Amino acid sequence: MNAMFATKISMLQHVCVVPLARATRHRSFTVSASATTTVTPSRNLTVSSPTSSARAPHVDPRVLLGMSEHDLQQLAVEFGQQSYRGKQLHHLIYKRKEKEIQDFSHLPQAFRNDLIKAGWKIGRSPIYHTVTAADGTVKLLLKLEDNRLIETVGIPVEDEKGSMRLTACVSSQVGCPLRCSFCATGKGGYSRNLQRHEIIEQVLAIEDIFKHRVTNVVFMGMGEPMLNLKSVLDAHQCLNKDVQIGQRMITISTVGVPNTIKKLASHKLQSTLAVSLHAPNQKLREMIVPSAKSYPLDAIMKDCRDYFAETSRRVSFEYALLAGVNDSVEQARELAELLHEWGHGYHVNLIPFNPIEGSEYRRPNKKTVSAFAGALESRKITVSIRQTRGLDASAACGQLRNNFQKSPLIIESDREESQSDVAVAC
Repeated sequence: MNAMFATKISMLQHVCVVPLARATRHRSFTVSASATTTVTPSRNLTVSSPTSSARAPHVDPRVLLGMSEHDLQQLAVEFGQQSYRGKQLHHLIYKRKEKEIQDFSHLPQAFRNDLIKAGWKIGRSPIYHTVTAADGTVKLLLKLEDNRLIETVGIPVEDEKGSMRLTACVSSQVGCPLRCSFCATGKGGYSRNLQRHEIIEQVLAIEDIFKHRVTNVVFMGMGEPMLNLKSVLDAHQCLNKDVQIGQRMITISTVGVPNTIKKLASHKLQSTLAVSLHAPNQKLREMIVPSAKSYPLDAIMKDCRDYFAETSRRVSFEYALLAGVNDSVEQARELAELLHEWGHGYHVNLIPFNPIEGSEYRRPNKKTVSAFAGALESRKITVSIRQTRGLDASAACGQLRNNFQKSPLIIESDREESQSDVAVAC
């Protein structure tokens, strides 16, 4: 990649269409627009000790995807173009969903050449593998520039009138460091956070596959969104303002990372916060979600109560039903008591466990699921049961990626980096 960049700089110096100093200014401009920071877990949070180089994303400052119309207009002017060329760039990226700058047929060839020579790219990744389930759910593996694979899922639902709601379930990290006991993603290892454009491109890829506009986005794919909150919020803003998906059609999910719910509340988004609870008490939750040891249930519930007070947005609780573990009527009653203790208006989304290879957990039967839901409803808790989709497409989070890439570190430079990190740790 360094050799390629050196070649482009050499071409730039020879052609002299865009002076080298101007290309440098472009780079610094975009770093300020798209730089990504991470929200790190507290010191006691149980995670899989990712290295500092893996924790921070590989920031490439010359990516167009994720830039606002204003930023694109400013970029066009930096290249000696009129500002309306930035509006054209915006249309080509977000409406036409072009994948290569050379395909920007509405732009002058000279401008396209200048962008390419200065090292700019759109930031779209190729689809590595696709699986389509009988119910129409499609799971994609996108191959990122560093050869890592991430999952995204498109879930179509057609209503009685024939119109379709298309939900994109997007990843926020390559793998996940939290290692919830029932989740396939944690079993596949953790590599790094995703950049802003790597989150946004998942939605555009789903739209490409379905030839249909994505109506809903849920941050429920691979990774913990709150451990990559800056990139998630940047992507959220782009999806809302540029891709034009309403904030209320976007859900951000978390298993719970200390101090981040408060941080999210300060942004006063109109999107839904979904907290993955999975247990009605602290002891059981620690067994299912190891990171719960550093973020007690009472602390989470207080933060959720404060989140509602700050945003007036109802918090939704995700509850994965695991047969014989957390699915009894008694546990449903305990969950209802917990929710009533900390407020009102909460919603519980029950998720019958999606079986994954090598897991000791089982999926509860329909009668058990119905009894659990009934016990909550009888105590005036609003409940929904998530319809299981894509069982024949490895739909559980992280499943398909694990089939192709158990370890995210697959290229030689990564192996060398990993070995060096181990040596330092020892």
